[in-house]
Amino acid sequence: MTTSAGRNTRQRSAVAALLTEVDGFHSAQDLHAMLRDRGTRIGLTTVYRTLQALAEADEIDVMRPPGGEHLYRRCSDGHHHHLVCRGCGRTVEVVGPTVETWADKVAAEHGFADVSHTLEIFGTCGECMRKA
Repeated sequence: MTTSAGRNTRQRSAVAALLTEVDGFHSAQDLHAMLRDRGTRIGLTTVYRTLQALAEADEIDVMRPPGGEHLYRRCSDGHHHHLVCRGCGRTVEVVGPTVETWADKVAAEHGFADVSHTLEIFGTCGECMRKA
């Protein structure tokens, strides 16, 4: 797999390929452990740098849960938001045209242009509610 996130080293290819194979969001440390379990020799710093480069190239999503470390996953194309379960971490991609309209309106009202945003909505999924 070739990525636009920097030069395509064996390690970068391994991180990008892993993100294609796994579901859900994972921390850099989790991804590093998965790679090592597969026998891939890679440093944690390289994993962090690769994830940062992939995020800057808009090839992966980054979620910043409250009080937690950044989480990463390869997502579908196109701008979207996430519903995230506080209990199990299950994540659902959602498209929110109303949010887009609101963000553009607020930015324009304050003289901002070329705006971007991220939105994660945290709650409890039905399965976790049933278990509680």
